[in-house]
Amino acid sequence: MSADSHPTLPPVRLHSDAELAGDALGAPLFARAVRLARWAGPDTRVGVGGELARDQLPEAAAVLGLDAADADCAGYASQAWRVAVDTGLVDVTEPEDDGNESDADGADGGEERFGTAAPGEDLALVTSGAPGDVLDLWLAALDTVLADAAVPDLDDLVDALDAGGEIDFDRLDWNPGREADFLDGVLANLYLLTVTEGGAPEGPIPLPVLAASMVVPDDMGEPTDAVLEQVSDAMMRLDDQFRQLEPIGLVQFRPVDEELMAEVDGSLDPETGGGAGGTGGTGEVDDEDVSRYGMVRLTPLGLYGIRARMLEAGVDAPAVGELAEKGADVLLDAVSLYSENAAQAEIEQWLAGREQLAAAAELLAAARGDDEGGPLRRLRCQQALAPAGPEAEPAVRSVLDDPELGGLARVWLAERGVSDVPAPDQEMVFWLTVDTIAAQLAADGETEELPLLMETLTAHHTGFFEQVWRVEHPATVYVLEAMGRLHPDRKAAKEARKAAFKARSRRPA
Repeated sequence: MSADSHPTLPPVRLHSDAELAGDALGAPLFARAVRLARWAGPDTRVGVGGELARDQLPEAAAVLGLDAADADCAGYASQAWRVAVDTGLVDVTEPEDDGNESDADGADGGEERFGTAAPGEDLALVTSGAPGDVLDLWLAALDTVLADAAVPDLDDLVDALDAGGEIDFDRLDWNPGREADFLDGVLANLYLLTVTEGGAPEGPIPLPVLAASMVVPDDMGEPTDAVLEQVSDAMMRLDDQFRQLEPIGLVQFRPVDEELMAEVDGSLDPETGGGAGGTGGTGEVDDEDVSRYGMVRLTPLGLYGIRARMLEAGVDAPAVGELAEKGADVLLDAVSLYSENAAQAEIEQWLAGREQLAAAAELLAAARGDDEGGPLRRLRCQQALAPAGPEAEPAVRSVLDDPELGGLARVWLAERGVSDVPAPDQEMVFWLTVDTIAAQLAADGETEELPLLMETLTAHHTGFFEQVWRVEHPATVYVLEAMGRLHPDRKAAKEARKAAFKARSRRPA
């Protein structure tokens, strides 16, 4: 995706690299991988794939403070070791092939051979590297965990093994690429739900809602029973996957209530999280009921991680603050596509540390233009200049005679009580009216507030529609047509439609 293309996602507010690196080091699975990397030494034995020898798993679990006799704890140790190897925290030397085809237990009488392991060079980055180095290690760990999460349950794998020890993928009904794409899609949807309007939602996302976002077509009204069954299946798959993703610090997750799933024998309602027996027949689901079906939210570290993966895949996923060192032209073009709150946050970071007069002059220069994006650029420029103090006044005064910026300048000066502001001529008033409505349409569409704005801007000008159609603004026809649909006064709306016809007629085909 080119740098000047429109962003496909709202901008995300990220924590600082230092804060995120601290979160990464505190993620349970990553912390375990670091501890095992420090434990690795001359006596550590690994198999052909770099995995720990089975008889060393109890010791590794004990190093992690886990119950060495617990099979699950041995699994945690094995996973942490795999993360350590995959991220370069541990260097392994796999066993040399001596030509013997002995199995792992030395069944042919040969002695089982092992490789060695030692702390890797990257382990030093944990304590002496920059925050970005730590985050790179964590992203590598995340890749490993996501790959594991896309693999079916071990019991299913065992059932799908044929006599030759090969996996029957048809019997397993598992396609590795498809599963990885599904999980990436789920995380992308969760990311979008989180960053909409530039901030996190009020609470975590119900698991059935997230599952439905992957299954229910956008144009479907009432989901069919078959679709609801697919939602249930996807939800249970996500329940297992998010359990695996929580230890790496990607999400905060409340799993599906196992007792509830034992009670419910049916599909889930993706709108409420309810199911057969889930609402008591009332059709109403309280927060506690919904949470029993599982709740998930991306952590700040998770937002960083999913955004990093999106950027690597070529998705334009902006972050608030990344334009701070760019020019005003880049800033205004970008924030023209943001929500008002997100645009304000980006503008504030751009202004921080800049000298007000120079910043104001640069913003005003970037706001010019008779292209389609010009009105919204000027609206964001006005937003950026709103907090400026008297230091910016010379730059604003310098554009009072500018046909595109003169109206904006007069508004800014008037709001500060400046007494010697020259009155605009009628042509500038009409041009500014068209520009203002065009900007609002571009920013928010046909909102409920827009008709009132139209009425306010036209009420004090006798014969407004008899004159406005002559305004040399590229959006004149577009704005008059919108006023013909939306103006709350029926007579004025009719006059706007007539004016739009005249404006179209005077423009060359």
